[in-house]
Amino acid sequence: MTGETCTVQQIHSKNELLLKAEEWLQEGKKVAIATVVQTWGSSPRPVGSQLIVNEDAQFEGSVSGGCIETSVVTEALDIMDGADPQIMEFGVSDAMAWEVGLACGGTVKVYVENINQQVLPAFHRIIEAQKDGEAIVCLTNLHTGSSVAYELNDELPETYLQLSDNVDKAIRMDRGHLVTLEDGTEIFINPYNPPMRMYITGAVHISQALAPMAKATGYDVTLIDHRTAWATEERFPNIKIDQRWADEVLDEANLNHRCAVITLTHDPKLDDPALISALKSKAFYIGALGSKKTHAARVERLENQGFNQEEISRIDAPIGLDIGASSPAEIAIAILGQVTLSLRGSKGNK
Repeated sequence: MTGETCTVQQIHSKNELLLKAEEWLQEGKKVAIATVVQTWGSSPRPVGSQLIVNEDAQFEGSVSGGCIETSVVTEALDIMDGADPQIMEFGVSDAMAWEVGLACGGTVKVYVENINQQVLPAFHRIIEAQKDGEAIVCLTNLHTGSSVAYELNDELPETYLQLSDNVDKAIRMDRGHLVTLEDGTEIFINPYNPPMRMYITGAVHISQALAPMAKATGYDVTLIDHRTAWATEERFPNIKIDQRWADEVLDEANLNHRCAVITLTHDPKLDDPALISALKSKAFYIGALGSKKTHAARVERLENQGFNQEEISRIDAPIGLDIGASSPAEIAIAILGQVTLSLRGSKGNK
């Protein structure tokens, strides 16, 4: 990075970027994609960040804080003209690191490839999985340029069986991962997860703190409460509000492994239908406010609905991490902390 500058386009999610790439391809344009496959030290963008470029030099996304995009776009144009895929390595000087908001320098490795016949099958499969709301990973051989895509429940071929734990980790952590096989082959594992969603039942004070926190963390938040005097835009600005009954909302939500369901009303008439819907789903987190005594009564009601102990044990209750929280904001922090732990796993499991 020797003094070059460039303007960074608006940064999109990886899912949005691939949909834009598909749009360009449907217009008959050549398209290349650049992916951050490894970093050392400080890096403006995390591993897995992507930038797409078309033959008209239009680009979207980012692989840095703006300091290497020009070189990457230039390389992408050459690759679209017939050059082989390239691994580009950039050193981030301390001065440049400060410019993009980092404390010190580092190194960024970027893989640039053309979306051609060799990778199109994987590309189209990722697009379809995104449209269906399914998690999928792309395994790219950085030596041959070949790419294959696998959905969450697919069985990996024998060649890639040794990558099973790495694939699970990439999906759980929502982060790309470069793996070197025993024969020295480098495989980049890039996950494409559906958006995270959180459904909160009860327009209470804790919800007023939790909803914006969760939204800032990256969740698409829906507040559910049929009580129109409670569930108002004034009390929950910029939060999606659904004033139907919780089971009606959740039964049509197609809850998947990227969804969290949280009930906060203390009222069985409001909370229990939400919990029943959540327990029938693949939601990764289900939490309910209430004391141990309240939860014991809840367990009995759910057993009467036909749920067994193993199923009911999915409910985090009393809800949240045990941090001695007392105020609504502190309880919201405890809840979001437990949700994050459930999604990502502890440090010891990384």
